[in-house]
Amino acid sequence: MMKTRRLGGAAVALGVVLAVTGLPAQASADNRATDTRATDTRATDTRAVLPLGSAGLAETRTTQTLQPGLTLTRIVRGTVDPAHHWTVEATIPGGDTSPDPDAPPTTLKDKESAEELAADLRSDGFDARAEQVTTPGTADYAGGTLGWRVRIGSFTSQSAAATERIRVINAGYSGSVTYTGWDGATTDRGPWRLDVLTIDPRTFRGALDATYGPDIENRETVSTLATDAGAVAAVNAGFFVLDPRSGAPGDPAGVGVYDGRLLSEPVNGRPGLVVHDGGRSAQVTRLTWEGRVTARGTTLTLNGVNRVPGLIRNCGGSEDDSPTSLPLHDVTCTNPDQLVAFTQEYGANTPQGEGVEAVLDSRGRVLELRSVRGGPLPSGGSSIQATGRHMAALTALARPGERLRVETTLRDDRGRRVTPSPGTDIVNAGPELVRDGRLHVTPATDGMVHPGDPSWYYGWVHKRNPRTLAGTDAAGRTVLVTADGRSTEALGLSITESAKVARSLGLRDAVNLDGGGSTTMVANGQVINDPSDAAGERPVGDALLILPRRR
Repeated sequence: MMKTRRLGGAAVALGVVLAVTGLPAQASADNRATDTRATDTRATDTRAVLPLGSAGLAETRTTQTLQPGLTLTRIVRGTVDPAHHWTVEATIPGGDTSPDPDAPPTTLKDKESAEELAADLRSDGFDARAEQVTTPGTADYAGGTLGWRVRIGSFTSQSAAATERIRVINAGYSGSVTYTGWDGATTDRGPWRLDVLTIDPRTFRGALDATYGPDIENRETVSTLATDAGAVAAVNAGFFVLDPRSGAPGDPAGVGVYDGRLLSEPVNGRPGLVVHDGGRSAQVTRLTWEGRVTARGTTLTLNGVNRVPGLIRNCGGSEDDSPTSLPLHDVTCTNPDQLVAFTQEYGANTPQGEGVEAVLDSRGRVLELRSVRGGPLPSGGSSIQATGRHMAALTALARPGERLRVETTLRDDRGRRVTPSPGTDIVNAGPELVRDGRLHVTPATDGMVHPGDPSWYYGWVHKRNPRTLAGTDAAGRTVLVTADGRSTEALGLSITESAKVARSLGLRDAVNLDGGGSTTMVANGQVINDPSDAAGERPVGDALLILPRRR
C-alpha cells in the first residue's frame, strides 16, 4: 500500500548565496542558513572547498531553508574545461545489449591487446591510441593499473564523435561516445553541480520516511512518490531490480525496511542507511539476516522476502547460490531451490512459475496449497513459495488449517539483533564511503570488484557518474546529496571522489545510494537536478521523502 503520511506545513524558500573564487564560503558550525536578507560573498576557510579538480576554482553555494531544520544547498564548482573533448572508446562486445542503461561497456584490455587493436584501427584510417588506466586504492582494494583502453579521435562536439562512431561500426569495430571530463583527472576544472539536503534534528519537526510506492514490484518516479505523500523534498534511495530477467522490476536489490517491517532481505553484509524515529537520527550499518518458517516443531529456512524465487539480484544470499554467495553488484545470482515469503506489499499477485505456494490468512493459517505458484493473496494474508528441493518440505508442513509462523531477524555488523520500531526505515546502499570521519571506501567488500572484469569497475567505480549519497555528521544531522553527471555541464563523481566530497561536507559516516540515471532530487514539488537518462526522470524502487512539519 502507498505510504502517504499527509502532513500540513508550507515550505518557505529563503536564500543565501555564497560565492568565492578559489576558496568556498565558511559554513556555520551547524550548517544552518545564515541571514537570508543579504547575499554573503566572501573567501574564507579552505577546509570547506569541495575536493574536486584544480585548486583555485570558483565555487558558489546557495542555501534555502525549506522548513525549520531543513536546508537545501546548491553547490557549483568550476566551469567547462576547454581541455576536455569528445572521443570514441573502442569496446569489447557485451555491454550494449543490456536493458540497464547504467551497465558499463566492456572497454579495458591488457596493453598488448589494446595496442594491437589501436594498430588495426590506424591501418583502417582511424586516429586511434591506447591509453593506460590507473585507479586509486581504497580501504579494501589495492588499485593501480586497471587495464588499457583504446580511443579514437578528439572532437569538440558530441555529434561529431557520434558520426565517427558510425564510421567505426561500419568498419566492423564496436565503440561508444564518451567525454574526457568523465575520466576523473584530478587536474580537471569542472564543472560540478551538487545539491545537499540537511536535516537538523534539533529544530526539524517533520519526518524522514522511506517509501516504495503502491507496491514492491513496480517502480515509481521520485517526483510522483513525493507528490503523492505531500513531501517537501525527496531523493532516490536504494538499488532495485530493473531487468525483468532479474526479478520483479522495482523490487529492492537489498534490504528494505518500511515503517519497521522487513519487506526485502539484505544482500548479506552490505550496508544500509537506517533512519530512526522518522528522521530524528540515522546511521550507516552493515546488515545480515535470518528467516524461518516454523510449525509443529519443524523449521524451514527462508531464502528471501518479496522477490522472485531463484533470482538474487546483487547476490549475497545462500551458500549454494550460483555463481557466488558473496555480494556481487549488478549481477543476478541463481538458485533453483528457494523458499521465499510474500506479504501484501509485494503486489497484486505473487510471482508465477513452477513450485508450490502455501497461502496464509491474516493469522498465518494455511488456506490452500497451490500446486503452481502465483496468484492473489487474501485480504491481510501472506504466502510462502517453494521451488526445487524445498517443495516437498513445504508441502508436508503446510497442511490446511495449520498455523505457520514466519520470523525474520536482522543483525548488524557486530552480530547484534536489530529490532526496527514502527518509526524505522532502512534502505539498501553500497559501498561505504566514510566511517568515523575517515575515508573508508569498500568496493571489494560490497561486490563492486568483478573478478576478471576490470571494465565493470572502470565504468561503475572509477569513472564519474551521477551519484546519490547519504550520511550523518558529528552534530547528528542527516545529509542527503545528489551530484549530477554524464553531461558537459556536470561531470559527476567517481566513488573515491564521492567519499572525499562526503567527508568535506562534514559527514562522519556516509554511504553511496543508487546513482546513475536514478539520481534525482525533488524540492517544493519540482525535480531540481538534471537526471541523466535520455527519457528523463527514471522510475525507481524506493525513495527517501522529507515530509512537512506536523501541525
